[in-house]
Amino acid sequence: MDPEEITEHTEVVLVGAGPIGIEMAIALKEAGVDYRHFEAGQVGQTIGWYPRQARFFSSPERIAIAGVPLETPFQEKASREEYLAYLRAVVRQFDLPIRTWERVTKVEGSSGSGFVVRTSRRSAVFAWRCRRIILAVGDMASPRRLGIPGEDLPHVSHYFDDPHPYFRERLLIVGGKNSAVEAAIRCHRAGSKVTLSYRKSQFNPKSVKYWLLPEIESFVRQGHIAFHPETVPVRITDTQVTLEGVGRKQAIEVEADFVLLLTGYEADTRLFQMAGVTLEGENKGPVHDPETMETSVPGIYVAGTAAAGTQHQFRLFIENAHIHVDRIVAAITGKPLKERTTKGFTLPES
Repeated sequence: MDPEEITEHTEVVLVGAGPIGIEMAIALKEAGVDYRHFEAGQVGQTIGWYPRQARFFSSPERIAIAGVPLETPFQEKASREEYLAYLRAVVRQFDLPIRTWERVTKVEGSSGSGFVVRTSRRSAVFAWRCRRIILAVGDMASPRRLGIPGEDLPHVSHYFDDPHPYFRERLLIVGGKNSAVEAAIRCHRAGSKVTLSYRKSQFNPKSVKYWLLPEIESFVRQGHIAFHPETVPVRITDTQVTLEGVGRKQAIEVEADFVLLLTGYEADTRLFQMAGVTLEGENKGPVHDPETMETSVPGIYVAGTAAAGTQHQFRLFIENAHIHVDRIVAAITGKPLKERTTKGFTLPES
């Protein structure tokens, strides 16, 4: 027997409870807007995928939200654990009614007659009638798969959690940006035999945290980490990985007990597609008015990194997406836009 659908009404449906989604909820609450807030996982779900003790690229003041200071014990960049604790504290401080573990499954309707947003949580299903929708769903919903034989073997993963499992194991890491470089350094220091495969000839300083770049280059130069530039994996077996050379380079076989495919992540655009929002470009980013963040479908807005789609060359981050909140609130309430200042942010970080 299908579960009974419960129908409720609200002015705005907000989807996503990452940093910008939480900041958006605070702004809506302070503006007196009737809204309902949904998150398919837990608060800060994507950040929860970061490796343990990974530190943010950006300084605390850039990723703080809603005017609440983010302070770290030693005045350094926040770790994954510190930032998740910060987000939980902000949710508590503003008493935000976020419906976590409730997934939006369908979006129907148009701005003329309003929208119906369907959600599910365990056996309960809901239909929310609303006038506006704000999608703050981020740009890292799932790993960017390579589509090669062996990608789904048990010893292969698209996520790096902790270096300990790779102690005294042969570990092949595929990738050459922040996540791959950081994993290579940490796993080497934890005692694993690390090999790094990267499709480009060298590391890009714009894609690697500035405090990690000299370390990885030093480890490679000294032979502590084996590095195969201009290579891509084409096949994975239980004991080895075939790396094909870019251009005319000869393919090589690398022995590996474990494989980390840290090749980036992709945005989930299904809700935009359901709603009929136009997606454009290689990134499949939603078409929107940058002054209001309203998409090609009137009444549907995009906030945060979701506005860029799947980012290959990153241009949207937490720190330069705060303004989306102000623009959407101004568009919804009709009140003057009060853009926050970024004065003082002069150091290039992200």
